[in-house]
This record gives sequence, structure tokens and C-alpha cells, in this order.
Amino acid sequence: MTRILVVDDEPRITQSLALNLEARGYDVDVAGTGADAMRLAAARRPDAVVLDLGLPDIAGLQVVMALRAWTDTPILILSVRDGERDKVAALDAGADDYVTKPFGMNELVARLRAALRRHHSADAVTRVETGHFVLDLDDRTAVVAGTAVKLTPTEWSILDALARHPAKLVTQAQILRAVWGDEATDTGALRVHLTHLRRKLEPDPTRPVYVVTEAGVGYRFLPDR
Repeated sequence: MTRILVVDDEPRITQSLALNLEARGYDVDVAGTGADAMRLAAARRPDAVVLDLGLPDIAGLQVVMALRAWTDTPILILSVRDGERDKVAALDAGADDYVTKPFGMNELVARLRAALRRHHSADAVTRVETGHFVLDLDDRTAVVAGTAVKLTPTEWSILDALARHPAKLVTQAQILRAVWGDEATDTGALRVHLTHLRRKLEPDPTRPVYVVTEAGVGYRFLPDR
């Protein structure tokens, strides 16, 4: 069975999450502190982690970074903090998604399922077929509405960073590092390349449906459109 580690210092939330996840067929471990979370993660090797940022002993961001030092298991942040800075910081630290409190259980479980699917399929994504275009990420070929379209090497690198993780929220900083290296900071150049990329791929570049913006945070690639 799929094992989920729930980390939150509010017993009401951990109990509710545990009951709902177990009812859906998941095994659940619960931790109330960052130290317990890291101990359980090492001992139980969960398939995914649901993590609150406001822990009593260790900052949630430190827990994310500590986990990312040795595991790529999906991490879903669950937090009352809803500012862009908090979301970007968590995602840049290595979290896979971010849900703000109060939250709907169905939405949280759906995001958890999506993160698990991405985790299992990320390495296998080489070909993407949508209702408007077909991409081969290994051969770097694109066919849009039946016509071959040429993308620049930079456009391919940006697309690769997004398309190999469908539906995942990828921050600007993550894309910059993947395309231009660890010291890259020019978000303006990124936006320009994304504009050109959308002109080549989107049915209506002014209303993108495949490469969508999460304002102030980053981008998602949504192939199922």
C-alpha cells in the first residue's frame, strides 16, 4: 500500500487527514514535530509527505531541505501561510506542491494523487500528445496542428523542465537553474522565451492553456487539454 507521512502539530488536522487517507486505502504515519518527521521518513520511507510549515521545533523549510538531501519522494506543503514568498520558498526548497489552510479534503487528496503519479512517471516522459501538438522530448521534435515546428535550444530546455513534470508547479528559479545554471536570475529573459514558446505551441498565445502561469510563483505544463 502507498504510505503517506503527515506532519502537523495540530492533532485535529493530523487525525482528520489520517482518517480520510486511510479510508481511501493509504497507510498513514503521523508526526507532530520536524524531528519526528525526519526520523519517521528515514525509518518508514513514505511514498509521499504532507508537511505543515509551522512546526514547533524545526522550520518546515528545513525539513524539506533535509529530506531533499536524500530522497525525491513527493512533498506536499499544507500551510496557513498564503503569501507568494512562502510558496516560492517552499517550492524552491524542493516541495512539489502547496495547499493553503483551510483546505478541501478532496482537493488535497487529488493533489496528492497527482504528485504520486508525477513521481512514478517523470523519468518515463519522453513523448507528449495533446489535442493541439505532439512533442518528442528526447528527439526534440514538435508537430503543431500537423505541421513540424522548430523550437530553439533554449525553448526546448524550458519546455523539457516543465513537460517532464506534467501539472507540477515549477518555480521561475527552478527553470532558471535547469536552463541557465545555478547563478541565473534573469526572469525577464525567461518570460521572453516563454512568450515565443507559447506563440509556437498554444492555439491562442494570449490565453495559454498548456503552459500556464501561477502568478508570482512559476508555471505548470498541462498536457490534458
